[in-house]
Amino acid sequence: MLKPAIPLKILSIITATCVVIIMTDPNAQADSSPNHNDDTLKRAATSIVQTLQDAGHTAYFAGGCVRDTLLGFTPKDYDIATDAKPEIVRKLFSRSRYVGESFGVVLVYINHQPLEVATFRKEWGYTDGRRPDEVAFTDAEHDAQRRDFTINGLFSNPLDLDQNNQPTIIDFIGGIKDLDNQLIRAIGNPDERFAEDYLRMLRAVRFAARFDFPLEINTANAIITNAPNLKEISRERIGQELRLMLTGQRPALAAKLIQDLKLDNPILGEPHKPAKLITLSSLKANPPYPVALAAWLLDRLAPTRSTDAPISLQTATMLINNETIRPILKRIRKSLCLSNEDRDVLQAILLDLSKVWDWASLTPAHRKRLLATPHWNLTHQLAYAIQPDAFMQNLDKAAEQLRNDPIGLTPDPLITGDDLIAEDFTPSPSFRIVLDKVYDAQLEGLITTREQAIQLAHCLYF
Repeated sequence: MLKPAIPLKILSIITATCVVIIMTDPNAQADSSPNHNDDTLKRAATSIVQTLQDAGHTAYFAGGCVRDTLLGFTPKDYDIATDAKPEIVRKLFSRSRYVGESFGVVLVYINHQPLEVATFRKEWGYTDGRRPDEVAFTDAEHDAQRRDFTINGLFSNPLDLDQNNQPTIIDFIGGIKDLDNQLIRAIGNPDERFAEDYLRMLRAVRFAARFDFPLEINTANAIITNAPNLKEISRERIGQELRLMLTGQRPALAAKLIQDLKLDNPILGEPHKPAKLITLSSLKANPPYPVALAAWLLDRLAPTRSTDAPISLQTATMLINNETIRPILKRIRKSLCLSNEDRDVLQAILLDLSKVWDWASLTPAHRKRLLATPHWNLTHQLAYAIQPDAFMQNLDKAAEQLRNDPIGLTPDPLITGDDLIAEDFTPSPSFRIVLDKVYDAQLEGLITTREQAIQLAHCLYF
């Protein structure tokens, strides 16, 4: 078995602890089981490997946990891979169940912590560009060769420690070398790897952006060649991958790679455009998804720019209005399988940019209403990315004064619709108009009592 020496550059940053949170789908949310500390999770995972090895089987930690540990990160997921058949795993662990029997995946519970144990396998015949038509159980080397990228094809043995008291690394596909060279490379033939699951093209971009590693040239060229095939993947899976990228450490790098590799057309359902990502680049790391998506859309809507000068809020409001945004949101919602909530927030923060730009002409009441919207923080982040100059600084000062107003941003209304009915007002659509105007007067301190509010309502209604 090949156990290459680990380059000092990688060895120096190995950490001894893996956080063990197992999930089949890398995009899935963390299990809702009780929290465990890192040592408990590590012991649970190691105990499974111990049981499998004591029974005469090969068992390793595999994939992302090995990669992240070598890079000095706390892993977000963890896999156990073994040559034990699924039925053997079930017999060895009484508290277990199948979660992917045809793929040899068993969920094992250790102290209420679910851990996935997968049998080494090889796959072939991906006629739908996602799932294999045939699966056969195999050994660790062939299992590594069916994985996506070299940095994800590593195994480690927590029970076989090296001279530095670290788990030995088993590398069949050159993953250590690519980790040391900071390179994202498909295992074997990249065209074949992507044909097995076209979503791997987006995963390549996500890993490149997450670690700030370049794509190996043949891998990058294969993505460009296979980019149109991404349309074969479900919109939900595409949307999940894009969300992970745009809310990560380097959303602008992810979007640039998407554009450079001509993945923007199959992702967004619009023509390929190598747009300058000035607004998106101005966001801080890990931005909220609607903010990052709005920034990217604005950059793509902006006229072609010969310089890196940002668009202004004035230009942004010219690009976005109720008429132009409707078809954009319809297309984006369908292309990315956006939830209604994400769509509504995306629409709100884009449309509110016009109110930010018109701040000077807004009444104090309308300013307070804008600051009180549940998405104001998101609108503010987007506006600051567009125009981080004295305009936004002055707006922030004025906003702080309004927040310190004794009246407050969102005082309880002095009157409601029930009060109007009690005053013999006939219920009608005018109710909302009257109540809004009365509340505006309250926000500005023009009225301070219920009696004054009722009197103003009478003046407005008749």
